Amino acid sequence: MYLRTKDVKSQDFVGKEVTIRGWVHRLRKQKENAFVLVRDDRGGVIQCVFPAEKAAGLTIESSLEVAGTVSQDSRAPEGGFEIKGKTLKTFNIAPPDYPIGEYQSDELLLDKRHLTLRTRKMIAIAKIRSSVLHYGRRWFVENGWMEVTAPTIVKGAVEGGSTLFKLKYFDEEAYLSQSAQLYLEAMIFSLGPVWSLTPSFRAERSRTVRHLAEFSHLEAEAPWVTLEDILSTEEQLVSYIIQNTITERAEELEFLKRDVSDLKKVQPPFERMPYDKAIDTLRSRGFQVVQEDGSRRDIQFGDDLSIDSERELTKDADKPIFVVGYPIAVKPFYVKEDPERQGVGLTADMLAPRGFGEITSGGLREDDMASIVNRIKKEGLNPDAYDWYLDLRKYGSVPHGGFGLGIERLIRWITNVEDIKDTVLFPRTMSRVTP
Repeated sequence: MYLRTKDVKSQDFVGKEVTIRGWVHRLRKQKENAFVLVRDDRGGVIQCVFPAEKAAGLTIESSLEVAGTVSQDSRAPEGGFEIKGKTLKTFNIAPPDYPIGEYQSDELLLDKRHLTLRTRKMIAIAKIRSSVLHYGRRWFVENGWMEVTAPTIVKGAVEGGSTLFKLKYFDEEAYLSQSAQLYLEAMIFSLGPVWSLTPSFRAERSRTVRHLAEFSHLEAEAPWVTLEDILSTEEQLVSYIIQNTITERAEELEFLKRDVSDLKKVQPPFERMPYDKAIDTLRSRGFQVVQEDGSRRDIQFGDDLSIDSERELTKDADKPIFVVGYPIAVKPFYVKEDPERQGVGLTADMLAPRGFGEITSGGLREDDMASIVNRIKKEGLNPDAYDWYLDLRKYGSVPHGGFGLGIERLIRWITNVEDIKDTVLFPRTMSRVTP
């Protein structure tokens, strides 16, 4: 029976013989001894010491099985435990030209992503990602929401037609889904509060550090709710994910040099900042927007928030901020208009602190048939493509709402990495579709 490195790095195993399997992570050869850092299949690393001749043929990323005795030595890396190797069995000897070294360009690391995933940084982020997904699912299960699965091949847009990926579906034209929301709305009539975790696709020609063409989208929808109900659900969910993840993945976050003291403060309630106040705050700080012709002007009511304006609003925040009540004109057709404030949507975006920007968007859905048909036409969409969706307004429509959370954006904030491409195993952007 073989063990993982995490198991054997313990006082309980000192002096005992163990067997581990893994890959050569680092290799240092001296005249008499070879010091082999072995990485197991969960990313754990331990030093194994062999007579130099026994490790003569080893190379970086060769796969092997090591049997030996565990000893404790303060000089040993990775926790002060090591294995005095007795036997060494190889499964594959890698060529000596392994392309991933200590210092590589970002482009090479993306071109060789299938190998980059073996680096300690990417292993740590992958584990954190796993915890984020696990605790997101657990929160919904514990709170009585039902998981469902929506299609990713669709006939209509959710977030505007300009960012659709078109595809040939047999003899028809179809698209990759931008969001599962419309399908979740259909399911609330028979299943109550529902949620899903599916890939979403946006054909945005954007090269920013927070945009992906394919991302993991956690979405939820519920009947008989108010806007405050939705915001309360979001802040509870995000807080639950973060507090459990920083506990379970303390070792990985420490490896990434992530100071989690600010994350520990992420507990409900989060501030609700009216959109009007957000604009006034930005204007008071002299914030300007760049227009299409390159000129600049002061931000004004009616402008959508950008990466830069979101950063300005949250640069000194310790917790996320909800910006509430955006103009209906900058939101998709399904957003419900506030009956007491014409032109204002019953919607909110959650902005992560310290400039990490929007991580959720949600609100109430328009449930008036005439209003939603008018909005669909206004956005240049074809109402015929939404026949089934409009049926939801014909037959037993109720006040309802929900939200979507971008998993990669949440992970980027938790890990404090600069580029969102580092939060996903195989990133898809406007310039990258391989490996």
